[in-house]
Amino acid sequence: MTTTDTPVHAPLAADFYGFQEALTPVEHDASARLRDFMEREVRPIALDYWDRAEFPHQIVPGLAECGMFGAMWPETARFENSAVWRGWAALELGRVDPSTATFVGVQSGLTMSSIALGGSSEQRAQWLPPMGRGELLGAFGLTEPLSGSDASKGLRTTAERRGDTWVLNGAKRWIGNATFADVVVIWARDTADGQVKGFLVRRGTPGFTTSKIERKQALRIVQNADITLDGVVVDEADRLPHIHSFRDVAVVLRLTRAEVAWQAVGVAVGAFEATVAYVGQREQFGRPLASFQLVQDRLAQCLGNITASIALCLQASRMQDADRLGDEHAALAKGFATSRMRETVAWCRELLGGNGIQLDHGVAKFFADAEAVYSFEGTRDMNNLIVGRAITGVSAFV
Repeated sequence: MTTTDTPVHAPLAADFYGFQEALTPVEHDASARLRDFMEREVRPIALDYWDRAEFPHQIVPGLAECGMFGAMWPETARFENSAVWRGWAALELGRVDPSTATFVGVQSGLTMSSIALGGSSEQRAQWLPPMGRGELLGAFGLTEPLSGSDASKGLRTTAERRGDTWVLNGAKRWIGNATFADVVVIWARDTADGQVKGFLVRRGTPGFTTSKIERKQALRIVQNADITLDGVVVDEADRLPHIHSFRDVAVVLRLTRAEVAWQAVGVAVGAFEATVAYVGQREQFGRPLASFQLVQDRLAQCLGNITASIALCLQASRMQDADRLGDEHAALAKGFATSRMRETVAWCRELLGGNGIQLDHGVAKFFADAEAVYSFEGTRDMNNLIVGRAITGVSAFV
């Protein structure tokens, strides 16, 4: 789609205070193209793919064309953009399909950012351009069967240096995109110095196996997997040379955590929009549900949650653009936005009554997917402890 046929970008009804005005004209047009793509290509198929727990690979080229992969890196950015636009893009993705937003977050935010921040110039040149075009797909292997919130100290996957190679042993769990990823960034603890290091493991490497996690009840389109690493040999050339400890991993997580907060706002917006449409046409006692005081009160509460969350996320993104975003700022945005999202989607489901648990009405998927968004990139409790440490100067982590 060219600039001349950019679709009209009507403001979101849920953007009650007009926060979208913070976008530049170029970002505004890019957002319009993204929304048009999501409405035309993703919304019509999302419920079906969610129900089947399958990933629609046909949407990847369109997402790449919309600039969703590697927007913040010079090798892959399609136009000059800000953290504010990248956050708003996460909202636009989340309001249609949280699974698609999560796929983009894994490909762009986690995998490509790990290579961009931790990789050599050769690694960046090798991997980032084809990943930005969607020709190669990636995954981010941090969480383990016995290590989630305590990954900084509890990582059990090991890396042992043997000459010009490393041998990786261990297991990973809940790794999005892993079943089809061309490369997985594996985080492992160096047996020599005990520090966490990053490795690029290609699909098909001997000893590297993936198994899709079945029977999920959230983000069913996302292909999460268990990974087994049994004597996986990786060349020194595939180690990320600028990753020296978990502190470096945390830099990646800080950037993506802020965008997950925006994604959570999108989930709340999507559920809110579907609910407003439903109560406008559903009649009880001879009147549309929208005409009842209790319904309007609940909708106003939902809109308040959304508005407060956008304001918080917007300022966090502005701080990121000014290179002032700390771990505590990203943590507050993620913890607050996901909590308000969870509350909002529950209210929306409630307003639909029994129809709120049926996929065809649009809210049930948001209600289910919200539980996963609430949990990953740090639970509310863990993020609040990061904020609490900034408030008090005392760490409560154990």
